[in-house]
Amino acid sequence: MEHQPVFDAVTLGILEGLTEFIPVSSTGHLLLASHFLGFKSAGKTFEILIQLGAILAIVAVYFGKLWQMLVTLPSSRQTQKFVAGILLAFIPAAVIGVLLHDFIETVLFETPKLICIMLILGGVILLWVDRMDLKPTYHNVEKFPYWLYLGIGFFQCLSLIPGTSRSGSTIVGAMLMGVDKRAAAEFSFFLAIPTMVGAFVYDFYKNRHELHSSDLALIAIGFVAAFVVALVVVRTLLDFVSKRGYSLFGWWRLVVGIVGLAALFIWG
Repeated sequence: MEHQPVFDAVTLGILEGLTEFIPVSSTGHLLLASHFLGFKSAGKTFEILIQLGAILAIVAVYFGKLWQMLVTLPSSRQTQKFVAGILLAFIPAAVIGVLLHDFIETVLFETPKLICIMLILGGVILLWVDRMDLKPTYHNVEKFPYWLYLGIGFFQCLSLIPGTSRSGSTIVGAMLMGVDKRAAAEFSFFLAIPTMVGAFVYDFYKNRHELHSSDLALIAIGFVAAFVVALVVVRTLLDFVSKRGYSLFGWWRLVVGIVGLAALFIWG
């Protein structure tokens, strides 16, 4: 295995783990980084499949909570409602993602300028929402009403446009509907599990004939890097946003989007 692809895989894995659960668009960052690194993967499969590493970080951090949910699911109405709420929020993006899969991967994923524009637009929105004098009324992710779960699910559909951010769209949507900053981020974590596992399975199936042993090795490298870095991010993010909000990530998006547009203008 050549050194350059391995370096690219590690770099992209670290970037995935760092950005998956903060509202800056991990997919946008990965696609832009792949573009400038000259890294190619069939159908952008690498960029999608390594996201499972980040998901395993969520499972590791919330293993106790997830296990308790599994054990109490048959008897606890609250657990049943929470699981139903997660699935309800998952459905809109799942349906639209399947229907528009080919368009998203062959057109939207191949348009770096769109990604940069969405990063900038999302940054402006995030800064605006973070500074609004919102009065949250929902603080416990397990006790949201069903309409709120579904509403967050529709906001997640915006993330099908690369550069928008899955976590960003769900967090902003939740905050606008009355959820506090910490709970918005926590529910985004839980919603990520079915969403990203679904994307992983579907994309793996769609591209199974195009994958080779060398691809699998690079995916494994990126997967491990994403898991390790995401583990750190998940353990620290909730406390960070509770104290400091999301403005840092809004400025982050603006910088990356503007620098990305400038680089595309200069180097193409």
